Amino acid sequence: MTITFIGHGYVGLVTATVFADLGNKVYVVGHTPEKIERLKKGDPIIFEPGLAELLQKNLEAKRIHFTTEYETAVGESDVVFIAVGTPPQTSGAADLSAVFTVAEKVGKHLKKGFTVVSCKSTVTIGTNQKVAEIIESVKQKDADFAIASCPEFLSQGTALANTQHPDRVVIGSDSKKAIDVMVALHSVIDAPKIITNLASAELIKYTANAMLAMKISFANLIALYSEKTGANVESVLDAVGLDKRIGRVFMNPGVGYGGSCFPKDVKALIQIGKSLGVDTMLLEGVDTVNSDARENVLQKILTSTQGKHIAVWGLSFKPNTDDVRESPALYIIKDLLQKGFTVTAYDPEAIPKTKAVLKDTISYADNPYDCVKGASALVVLTEWNEFKELDLSKVKELMKIPNIIDGRNIYDSEKTKELGFAYSGVGR
Repeated sequence: MTITFIGHGYVGLVTATVFADLGNKVYVVGHTPEKIERLKKGDPIIFEPGLAELLQKNLEAKRIHFTTEYETAVGESDVVFIAVGTPPQTSGAADLSAVFTVAEKVGKHLKKGFTVVSCKSTVTIGTNQKVAEIIESVKQKDADFAIASCPEFLSQGTALANTQHPDRVVIGSDSKKAIDVMVALHSVIDAPKIITNLASAELIKYTANAMLAMKISFANLIALYSEKTGANVESVLDAVGLDKRIGRVFMNPGVGYGGSCFPKDVKALIQIGKSLGVDTMLLEGVDTVNSDARENVLQKILTSTQGKHIAVWGLSFKPNTDDVRESPALYIIKDLLQKGFTVTAYDPEAIPKTKAVLKDTISYADNPYDCVKGASALVVLTEWNEFKELDLSKVKELMKIPNIIDGRNIYDSEKTKELGFAYSGVGR
């Protein structure tokens, strides 16, 4: 098929590249000429393991094309995916303005024939119907279209594998013709196909993210119980996670969740619930516990640190990505700066994007060892594998005061203490 993606962020670019690799002709439409030129040269702009290589392969095969123009891309396509951002508004509700702007542009460029317009963006229930109304109001009379919702479930850091081998493919539409096209497009992907209506598909995405966020917050709540009772949260969650009804995945204590999905989607689902007259107490608790998890680690730093210079390992909200949106690390660093601390930070990928946010308010190290020189405390805020393999004896020699606050529980507490460190984990 010929398909178009409007948007080239983590969702749009990864999914477009995978569908190109599956043999489709793929257009990717963006609005920034400089970024489109970088993409044409094989620079994915974002960091995602394996993406640059797969992008280059499909550029050379001439299966993926980048442009700022809607006319050719939309006009030729069997399916047009909307994959633009839906950031949170001040109220917590999703900002859908970009989705609606794109819908109008798509509608104006639909040509004679049948086209499926499908939202990949995470959108509020009822948004796809609004997209349909916008397109209907501006399209040419002989352009035939139908709306589908095909939410993404990729996770940054494993986005290619999640797209190539997903747990499920969700296709929501009130049009059998659109469903048939979308099923055919996804036929080469070996995963269960969930065929449903538009509202269900829209709610599935929010439900999945809220459930995963809830598991993280639940783990952090149990970590607080553990700290106050002398229990070891890792032992508790390992035992509980062996129950097949519960599982251990995503039930990890630490500094809380971040990124572009969980924080905004939990808040958006709260706003949706309030608008529907649904009690959102459970989701509000998830959001509150997440903030408390950051505060818990901050208090560990403040109560255990004798000096004023802090080394931070990890800036991205999770490993294997350079994304710092809603990163717990940045929240904690900002709090430390307000309290008069100086900070030197290191991250394998996220320093450029951190600099765009924090500017020169902190120092940046070229490697983790330089980062800890003269520090009164080392705070681990992202669980990069690189940090797990470092020589902690060398780290101890470089630090002014050997003190580790392990916000991700990546180190063995007893072994770390045997090396001569003061050590604080989460729930230990």
